[in-house]
Amino acid sequence: MTVTRDEGRLVRQAVSVATATGLYGISFGALAVTAGLDVWQTVALSTLMFTGGSQFAFIGVLGAGGAPGAAVATAALLGSRNALYGAILAPLLHARGSRRLVAAHLTIDESTAVAAAQADAATARKGFWWTGVGVFALWNVFTAVGALVGDALGDPAAWGLDAAAAAAFLGLLWPRLASRAAQVVAAGAVVVALALTPVTPAGVPVLAAALVAVAVGWRAPRHLHRRRTE
Repeated sequence: MTVTRDEGRLVRQAVSVATATGLYGISFGALAVTAGLDVWQTVALSTLMFTGGSQFAFIGVLGAGGAPGAAVATAALLGSRNALYGAILAPLLHARGSRRLVAAHLTIDESTAVAAAQADAATARKGFWWTGVGVFALWNVFTAVGALVGDALGDPAAWGLDAAAAAAFLGLLWPRLASRAAQVVAAGAVVVALALTPVTPAGVPVLAAALVAVAVGWRAPRHLHRRRTE
């Protein structure tokens, strides 16, 4: 079967994002063990929860001495963004039955970003599945590696693993900031997130920053309608 240039580009994009995110799993595995989880608990958390931000929020609360209930609530708050991703992706993926359940589990930041970066629906679906499956496989493999080596790694940030996934995500986002509206949304989201990070629980700054895009998206159609009416 012949692979077109666009398909090759898509696969490379998905694999690069999956690899960067997977390597970030080493950091999570090591930190989870440090926070008090054993290897099997850490692996189960990655397999069943499978949303990196929520997982880090969960072990962050536990590691700071917080109650399990507070850890679950914080993780759930941050993970609620995936429901918004699902509402966007469901009409695009057309998944049914068990495939729909798998798609729901693979709906994360990275698979959504790669899908959204494509020019047409068919390519977006391929990007979602390539990225979702790739991230799931590598994230769980490297989580197990991080949990097993544990303290031998020392501080995961010293290896640069805490920045790998963020750098890959920024690489995907950057080309989409060409328009003035996108730049305004991004700048507003950054300001809101930075302002709230020191004073609110983990997860709240992310959700509040997302409201910037919601507000802009709500006002833009009304503004355009007013201009057309005038």
